[in-house]
Amino acid sequence: MAEIREKVDVCVVGAGHAGCEAALACARLGLETVIFTVSVDSIALMPCNPNVGGSSKGHLVRELDALGGEMGKNIDKTFIQSKMLNVSKGPAVHSLRAQADKADYTREMRKVLENQEHLTIKQAEVCELLWEAVEDKKRITGVKTFTGAIYECKAAVLCTGTYLRARCLCGEAITYTGPNGLQAANHLTDSLKSMGIEMRRFKTGTPARMDKRSIDFSKMEEQFGDERIVPFSFSTDPDSIQKEQVSCWLTYTNEKTHEIIRNNLDRSPIYAGIIEGTGPRYCPSIEDKVVKFAEKERHQVFIEPEGLHTNEMYVGGMSSSLPEDVQLAMYRTVPGLENCKIVRNAYAIEYDCINARQLYPSLEFKEVKGLFSGGQFNGSSGYEEAACQGLIAGINAAMEILGKEPLILDRSESYIGVLIDDLVTKDNREPYRMMTSRAEYRLLLRQDNADLRLRKKGYEVGLISEEQYQYLLQKEEMIHKEMNRLKNTSVGANKEMQSFLEAHGSSALKTAATLAELICRPELNYEILSEIDKDRVELPADVIEQVEIEIKYEGYIVRQKRQVEQYKKMEKKKIPEDLDYDEVPSLRLEARQKLKQFKPISVGQASRISGVSPADVSVLLIYLEQRARRN
Repeated sequence: MAEIREKVDVCVVGAGHAGCEAALACARLGLETVIFTVSVDSIALMPCNPNVGGSSKGHLVRELDALGGEMGKNIDKTFIQSKMLNVSKGPAVHSLRAQADKADYTREMRKVLENQEHLTIKQAEVCELLWEAVEDKKRITGVKTFTGAIYECKAAVLCTGTYLRARCLCGEAITYTGPNGLQAANHLTDSLKSMGIEMRRFKTGTPARMDKRSIDFSKMEEQFGDERIVPFSFSTDPDSIQKEQVSCWLTYTNEKTHEIIRNNLDRSPIYAGIIEGTGPRYCPSIEDKVVKFAEKERHQVFIEPEGLHTNEMYVGGMSSSLPEDVQLAMYRTVPGLENCKIVRNAYAIEYDCINARQLYPSLEFKEVKGLFSGGQFNGSSGYEEAACQGLIAGINAAMEILGKEPLILDRSESYIGVLIDDLVTKDNREPYRMMTSRAEYRLLLRQDNADLRLRKKGYEVGLISEEQYQYLLQKEEMIHKEMNRLKNTSVGANKEMQSFLEAHGSSALKTAATLAELICRPELNYEILSEIDKDRVELPADVIEQVEIEIKYEGYIVRQKRQVEQYKKMEKKKIPEDLDYDEVPSLRLEARQKLKQFKPISVGQASRISGVSPADVSVLLIYLEQRARRN
């Protein structure tokens, strides 16, 4: 029998948000890449909420863009409402969130993939990974599809999302499909298990979609987008995306809603014990909210359009796996939804994923050379978390083939670094979600300075153009020069100055002060000072933003930079891959076991593993110093 056999550089399994970024990264770096999907119509699909960004997730998308990813550009092309969240708080937690036109988002991303050189899209289910033994490890050699076609490759990236052995649950009704009724991938799990890869079972869910015509918006609070839209991508011209936006709506559950849910908990697959997988703590179903937050009288419900050319409305905050009849009764107790008609029922979805501690921070499997993975397959949740992992996995698959050092971002330089470090060093027993509180150095890791932090790395990898990099260098110079000028420009305590301060509710000067010192006052800012700053030259808005933040928060920023210096010292102390922890004297048994299990690449990473104490870290440091002297 004739056999189809092709040779490529990289195979990417799955074309969700992780797979798209991984495949684009590899292809843009000149590697022949094939991306497999169970359905070409599901490329960059948004099976849950059609939005990008949000608290901390906006940071991730900005960082992804700074490195050369596609998600930020794509949402800038397809958003229907955009909003900067947390503007009443400090800049560290400002986060951009945009509602997408779901169909447009998928269509535009597919267009990008279809027109990318060195990238081939293939609708096929990958059923088996092919490998060979090399010394004490395995090495990936290719993949095999359900139809028997073999694709030989030098590296593979697994981005299977929620498709592996997926099943959707709506009360007693169970369908063995992936999200939105798409075909599940039922064969790859067995291949992974036969390779010794540890699998887990997680679950997530999505709310119902309503017919817009059946909703009474007069009983809800209208939610508008920002007057001035801020783009996600650093390469998007802000003026090019100012447009009319659609409204979203806010309503609330009530005691009647909660009563219906409580009376039917025995029919919920979650509480009836039918669901095996662990759900996300920070994105609970409405059943979980009612049970775990019994004291709350109401919960927020956001009604959001799925696009400009559909009447489907997404019911944010009310994901559920209750039976259809209970769903309808429950939704109809919510103000504005009394006569609602459900287009798509809410459902929970269970799927296979891995324990990410099997990965290096490069997202390569420790025991399988050339095999990388990203996205929900790694035990995370969310489109943004998935896309970032896909990009890093794709870059590092390419770096390995090209014989270059992997790109590893640490916790002090990016949210992506925090995300990946948490996944590979912690035993995550539930789908991982990014939050600003997880980042110790969040004052430095703001979304507004993602380009200043990461653009150079994207350029060094090869995903950022020379033109983009040169603009970054100019921007850095403009910021530096303007900050120096403000710190070295003094104003006296004259009558004109005192009148200006009084007019802006600011206390009078006793002696001369610099413009930088005045900007530090809460009631003053860079723009207000233009009245008295005669030597000012016109600067781009993004430069002004950086200057103001750096000056206003300088004390805090300097303190956090000192903390980062201490952290970096530990990260620089690398642990040899061949280190035998049984030979390290005075190391506690638990620490020994955990270190063998996780195989950390640095003392810093070792110190963050649960079960490794500060005393164990000290013992390890002493041993490494002694070993270095012996060698």
